[in-house]
Amino acid sequence: MIIAIDGPAASGKGTIARALAAHLGLPHLDTGLLYRAVGAAALETGVAFEDTAALAALAAGLDPAGLDAEALKAGPVGEAASRVAAVPAVREKLLKLQKDFAGQPGGAVLDGRDIGTVIAPDAELKIFVTATPQARAERRYRELARRGEAVTFEQVLADIEMRDARDSGRASAPLMRAQDAVLFDNTGLDRDASIAAALALVADLAGRR
Repeated sequence: MIIAIDGPAASGKGTIARALAAHLGLPHLDTGLLYRAVGAAALETGVAFEDTAALAALAAGLDPAGLDAEALKAGPVGEAASRVAAVPAVREKLLKLQKDFAGQPGGAVLDGRDIGTVIAPDAELKIFVTATPQARAERRYRELARRGEAVTFEQVLADIEMRDARDSGRASAPLMRAQDAVLFDNTGLDRDASIAAALALVADLAGRR
């Protein structure tokens, strides 16, 4: 079984993907971490976001096994990830890695922004997770505040809206809902309720197999 979970920033898709993977005993890949890692590397090495060749080289040298998920969640890294994700050469370098992960024996759960449309268009279950920008900004604001980052809600909301525009408007693999994806708006749901609703979708699929 391949499960593709897409959605905008701070929609909760990663939390849902991890829960489904654990429930089903399947490997999970947060594809956003790949772009965050490239963005973080660009920040650390001083590579300009306009230098597409250098960014592609960073992507080509990426070691997925060595990614520090917690360190890659810092605010500036998210903005950098959104910028490098709009670079076609970077996406090309990371494409095979993601497709290979999705195609491994037994299946997998992947979350990102183009899983159901580009990485795994034949996935048995596609879920497009979304919520209002305000709800997503509130979630991200609380997350950053817990880590001690000095940000305001207004700053986080502005960043969310900017990333939405960039992710949806980029020419290469833009954020969009696959035609056969289930639309899941969790604006009014907490973490547990969101996971329960997603598990119900999996149970429904299993009942129809």
